[in-house]
Amino acid sequence: MVDITSKEAVYREAVAEGVIRLRPSTVKRIMEGRVEKGDTLSISRVAAIQAVKKTPDILPLCHNIPITHVDVNYEFIGEDRVKVVVRVKTTAKTGVEMEALTGVSIALLNIWDMVKKYEKDERGQYPDTRIEHIRVLSKIKGK
Repeated sequence: MVDITSKEAVYREAVAEGVIRLRPSTVKRIMEGRVEKGDTLSISRVAAIQAVKKTPDILPLCHNIPITHVDVNYEFIGEDRVKVVVRVKTTAKTGVEMEALTGVSIALLNIWDMVKKYEKDERGQYPDTRIEHIRVLSKIKGK
């Protein structure tokens, strides 16, 4: 783990995003609240927040820092994609990019898990389903 002892704690913020591509019929189910496992977006929001807080448990060299805010938003793109955007804030000695990326990744994985029943083909495969474009949109250090 990198030694950050001598660094000053300052305001930090990071925004990350990612997209899951699904069958149009699956996206429609999500929008209409007709997913058997429950409210896909609400449950994925909670999963993202939990993932942000657990990032140091998943990434062994990531510092354990106090998370002061997590915001999770969704956007439907076309008829076959859902975009997840996660914003993480803290006042700490190191940034929160990994936390934002982890939150996005887990939200997308949770969406997949909740709708996989509708995505499988006759052989049990996922020909249309994929997670794409996970990236850091922005980061701020200090204000």
